Amino acid sequence: MKKIKVGIAGLGRLGKVHANNIAYKIAGADLVAACSIVPAELEYAQKELGVHDVYADYNDMLANADIDAVVIVTTSSQHCWQIAAALDAGKHVFTDKPLGVTLEECRLAEDAVKRHPDKTFFLGFMRRFDPSYVYAMEKIRAGAIGKPYMVKATGIDPEALVQGAIKFAPTSGGIFIDMAIHDIDLMRWFLGDDPVEVYAMGSTFKHPEFKAAHDDETGVAMYKCANGAIGFVHVGRTAPYGYHVETEVIGTEGTLRISPVPAKNLCMIYDNNGVVQECVSGFPERFADAYRLEMENFIDCAAKGIQPEVNVYDGTKSTQIAFATTESYRQGHAVSINY
Repeated sequence: MKKIKVGIAGLGRLGKVHANNIAYKIAGADLVAACSIVPAELEYAQKELGVHDVYADYNDMLANADIDAVVIVTTSSQHCWQIAAALDAGKHVFTDKPLGVTLEECRLAEDAVKRHPDKTFFLGFMRRFDPSYVYAMEKIRAGAIGKPYMVKATGIDPEALVQGAIKFAPTSGGIFIDMAIHDIDLMRWFLGDDPVEVYAMGSTFKHPEFKAAHDDETGVAMYKCANGAIGFVHVGRTAPYGYHVETEVIGTEGTLRISPVPAKNLCMIYDNNGVVQECVSGFPERFADAYRLEMENFIDCAAKGIQPEVNVYDGTKSTQIAFATTESYRQGHAVSINY
């Protein structure tokens, strides 16, 4: 089977994770082109990844690079037009979440996917590929906990990275759009249903800069699904001990908990602080396997000309839910979610 020739757009923090996986860890892929508006990122592609076909303009890469597929890891507001342009240029497409930052953008991506059913489109909800979450889903499908009726999800970024969150807050769309998309997707996945109502609120106690940006450092939301199932999402930006991601799925016959302690590894430290288990430092460390496995799946789908389980409509629904959550947060009352 020939290798899929890939061009990547965006080489920021996550872009570098994907680029290194494509270049060095996925046998069926060949990273041959890179695009960025940041000169230092193009220099990184040349010196660290051995990619010499580099572009400052996305459309130039689509028109001139010898590629079969595009991996989009750019600013969220650019995703949908870049998806459409790549599909229209005959390329398979992987894009990081979110699908788009407005419903209109999401519809643009949906229409492009419909126009090109022969091209693989892959949305980067990488937690569906994390081995622990995959195992939990296998248990659910096997009936190990009966009928799932509640998901409780926590995602808190480390305090060590809070200044970046403060800088991004005025343009992030708010804490729920910025941080809760993965938890919303997992809630839909595990419960097998979509929420129809949400009530959300937020608070700030440590960094008033978030309030100045009309945002908060902590947010919580409660969801009611059409089948009566319940979801709770807690997102934040100030975990003092590291990156905290935890998910609990409660069913009629049992409960699953994924990462109740967001452990760095299995090592325990016994010293004058007591018994300590270090935490992961951030999402690239916690989900390293998931990022590699989702990209492997994308390359495999592109090589076979098939579609993955997660699709463009999952992206649109998660965006709709995140916007409804933000609306509830800002208005201070429950909001119905219409699809």
